Amino acid sequence: MLTTIDLLRHGACEGGEIFRGSSDVSLSDQGWQQMSAAVESEAPPWQAIVTSPLQRCARFATQLGERSHLPVASYEDLAEIDFGDWEGRLIADVQAEQGEALRKFWEKPSSNTPPNGESMERFMTRQYRAWDLLLSAHRGQHILLVSHGGAIRVLLTRLLAMPVDAIVRLEVPYACLSRVKIYHSEGHKDWAQLVSHNSSLRKL
Repeated sequence: MLTTIDLLRHGACEGGEIFRGSSDVSLSDQGWQQMSAAVESEAPPWQAIVTSPLQRCARFATQLGERSHLPVASYEDLAEIDFGDWEGRLIADVQAEQGEALRKFWEKPSSNTPPNGESMERFMTRQYRAWDLLLSAHRGQHILLVSHGGAIRVLLTRLLAMPVDAIVRLEVPYACLSRVKIYHSEGHKDWAQLVSHNSSLRKL
């Protein structure tokens, strides 16, 4: 049995280059255009859409679901990581004021949590929980998952058996569309394969 999951990161957002993490900011006009272009298709292949609850994912997912006559489910655990004291602040300002802490976070996020932020372990735990729920609910289907850069990186490192600190080596730009196939065989562990990354639906 095969489950296919297309991972779509949200597009550009209002507010510029900030740590938006758990902040519920809206997509910019450019962001809407980016996401629409990524999934443009006369016949979308999905049976359902699953989304983060944050509006930069959920509003687009809801609109796409209505237009495509597909059910849409929101999973709280899919929200982006909470950057704590860095939330909503310009990245450049944090770099200027807390450069060493920021450097350590980028180099080894698994052991360097932002001040008053969410640990990577906790973030990973809830992302994995959401992923397992998704696979259980949609086994054998083709699903669109609308999510965040950090969340998608964490899921890809798990599926590809990479160390979690390798997330900083994965580029997941705005409106990045990736496809993962999960092969199920009774008596064996699921086998995952990344078949496309940073593409568009028309090219898949």
